[in-house]
Amino acid sequence: MSRPFVLDVAMARHIAKNKLRRERRFPFVTMLEPLEACNLACAGCGRVREYRDVVDRRLSVDECTAAVRESGAPIVSVSGGEPLLHREIGDIVRALRDDGRFLYLCTNGILLREKLDLFEPSRELCFVVHLDGTEAVHDRVTERPGTHKAAMAGIREAIERGHRVCTNTTLFHGSDAGDLHVLFADLKRLGIEGLMVSPGFAYGDVESRDLFLERTESVEAFRRVLDPEKGFPFYNNPLYLDFLRGDRDYSCAAWTTVTYTVLGWRLPCYAIADRHVATVAELFDDEVWTNYGPGIDSRCGNCMMHSSFEGASILDALSKPSRLLRVARGTWGR
Repeated sequence: MSRPFVLDVAMARHIAKNKLRRERRFPFVTMLEPLEACNLACAGCGRVREYRDVVDRRLSVDECTAAVRESGAPIVSVSGGEPLLHREIGDIVRALRDDGRFLYLCTNGILLREKLDLFEPSRELCFVVHLDGTEAVHDRVTERPGTHKAAMAGIREAIERGHRVCTNTTLFHGSDAGDLHVLFADLKRLGIEGLMVSPGFAYGDVESRDLFLERTESVEAFRRVLDPEKGFPFYNNPLYLDFLRGDRDYSCAAWTTVTYTVLGWRLPCYAIADRHVATVAELFDDEVWTNYGPGIDSRCGNCMMHSSFEGASILDALSKPSRLLRVARGTWGR
């Protein structure tokens, strides 16, 4: 199974429309966090700690729809927190799908089998299950035995029912390329749509900051993990994979992936929230982006996250036909 062509068409139309309007900054993806509560408390995740005072809050279906419409992006990544804990998650997904959006529902997979009846298989919905290694490694990262088995069982059943499924893997200190290659091979055999990868980032309230890679360490790790000879179906676009391997350099374009939470829009980005603002337009102000990014804000120095740099790679591709062709074909490592 591959990414639906209509999704690429929708994104191309969205970008073309905004370029014709001469918009300098506009979102490609809306990260929607309808709650921040989670059934895990992983050391590498700061969300449950950052939002500890509002962990009981939930966005309504109407609030979710309004935020996504305000953003205007064709793709919505529903995350959190664990979105499957939201009592109205089925209604939220249906409302956004009916609004013409393509949805990636990000989950740790623990509740996936239990909640599948809430969702109809469609080209507009893809589950993204987070897995950071084979069983021993993943259960150590999540700090709970059995999480890997539950996630794999959810993936199997979702695929059997006809759902689109991807996975997302974060690289930390000690991530073993051999272990990840075993995981990726297992997932490929299951028939997933693609493998997303990204380096961890020591933002805000994470507890174990020594888990995270410096930028040079990230490049070395991804050179080992992103082996083109393995034939793994990586989902990220090939220019971003080049960036992770240190073969390209991009400036931060975190404004291409805007994040809406129970407190409002995160400013400036998914990783850092110095404040929350009421309107998405505030995230595109020129003055904001004179203050953030590698070489500007010390917190950004090691960031290579897809939410900040994959959009930059798309903008690069739009300026060079040969690179745009690579993105369209999904070829990398060549």
